[in-house]
Amino acid sequence: MNETWRFVKFVLFSASAGLIEIGSFALLNEVMDWPYWPSYLIALVLSVLWNFTLNRKFTFRSAANVPKAMLLVAAYYAVFTPATTLLGSYLADTLGWNEYLVTGINMLLNVTTEFLYQKYVVYRKQIDNAI
Repeated sequence: MNETWRFVKFVLFSASAGLIEIGSFALLNEVMDWPYWPSYLIALVLSVLWNFTLNRKFTFRSAANVPKAMLLVAAYYAVFTPATTLLGSYLADTLGWNEYLVTGINMLLNVTTEFLYQKYVVYRKQIDNAI
């Protein structure tokens, strides 16, 4: 598969996950009036589940062991989530940055680093084997 097309599909599916993330973040942040970190954390988990499912099937077309792939993605988020949650909380709650700007920056970091991680770690030898 053309790698440019694979990246475009990843970005499009990630955009749909981004809509889920920003929608749930807005609901928790604006309606529930929760602090930044729990709003961001719940929204991130919802978007990760959506994104993993779609990208495994349609972008990487992988028949990889799903529990193993999920554990590898969980390992990525074990690093990404605390780093962005703490940094985001510091920027939004301590420095007063706009919560949506901080969430957008985190989402851009996520789409680029997660694509590379999934391509070269999670599915590196099992891309396009579920054709």
